[in-house]
Amino acid sequence: QVQLVESGGGLVQAGGSLRLSCAASGRTFSLYAMGWFRQAPGKERELVAAISWSGGNTYYADSVKGRFTISRDNAKNTVYLQMNSLKPEDTAVYYCAATNIPNIATRKDDYDYWGQGTQVTVSS
Repeated sequence: QVQLVESGGGLVQAGGSLRLSCAASGRTFSLYAMGWFRQAPGKERELVAAISWSGGNTYYADSVKGRFTISRDNAKNTVYLQMNSLKPEDTAVYYCAATNIPNIATRKDDYDYWGQGTQVTVSS
């Protein structure tokens, strides 16, 4: 069992930056690949970025490539999402998730554990 708690969301102007953190507790964090998803009102939950258990492999949705960076610190049991050049369309609740798949997982159904989410609002 893994418990995930996100933090770092908030209100920011377009062009600004935020860094989300996801702290994990429970079973050995380094065994899990991690992902950041987001869900805007009326839309499906979508994968934004994912990272393998070692941090050696990453994946980004096309909509955030070049603007967002996912990273992890296994010593701190934490995964991060650095978000730069934010746009109003990035507004959503952001969730971190953990999967038993050791490498990159891109399907929502591949993830076994979820945090409760943190709101990110980007004003124009």
